[in-house]
Amino acid sequence: MLRFASDPKAQTILQSAWQAFSAYGFRKTSMDDIARGAGMSRPAVYLHFRNKEAIFTALVEAYYAQAVEDVHAALEREGALVDRFGRAFAEHGGATMETMMSSAHGMELFEASLSVAPEAIQEGEAALAGVYAQWLEMRVLPEGIGEAEEIAGVICAALKGIKHTSEDYETYRTKVAQLAVLLARALQA
Repeated sequence: MLRFASDPKAQTILQSAWQAFSAYGFRKTSMDDIARGAGMSRPAVYLHFRNKEAIFTALVEAYYAQAVEDVHAALEREGALVDRFGRAFAEHGGATMETMMSSAHGMELFEASLSVAPEAIQEGEAALAGVYAQWLEMRVLPEGIGEAEEIAGVICAALKGIKHTSEDYETYRTKVAQLAVLLARALQA
């Protein structure tokens, strides 16, 4: 479960919004749906967020904050390189990816994130690339493979491409695992 906010009421609102967006999609979810799910009045929700776009952006920011923390922890755990990448890549998408890809509204949510929260996505992707780059900088990379920052950018781009081209969550998981194997082998060469 994502830790959305330190304020318990905002946390409740964001959890309710995530459930509503997953069930109804972004366009059909109303502030009333979110308020009802949170057990609050609509005016009470507006005390925390100005509109559903602000709520959605907060969800995107929470996803990235959690992903950065989880990817870092996965890379730092002991184990073979392929296992570290496998765990990190699984955490990169996290439970959010499974929920979105299992929802009938998953594609709409992906599209909404691009139009509603592009700055949050850009900042989040940069933070994730930074985690990978920092971790890679601590390793001896094979000659000719590139600099840590470049490799981190490729990792993030590949994961994004897998996300946008996978038909379902199982396909996504399989491709992410394949990427972990390929990267581990390349870095061990």
